Amino acid sequence: MRVANTIAWIILIIGGLNWLLVGLFSWNLVEAIFGTVPVLVSIVYSLVGLSALWLIFSPIYGQGKISLWNRD
Repeated sequence: MRVANTIAWIILIIGGLNWLLVGLFSWNLVEAIFGTVPVLVSIVYSLVGLSALWLIFSPIYGQGKISLWNRD
């Protein structure tokens, strides 16, 4: 579960930084990289959304905590 949480955090941070670029500079990094393949853009956005959902619900399965390292 720690691996899934770490991956979800990384994806969510990348997605958040993309939205920062959209908000400040009206530049979408995801579309700049994958814009020629709209399916990939949808996959990236879906992964960001699923990561957010995972991090919302993972404390339920982790007894109220999200662990990224081997500390309990």
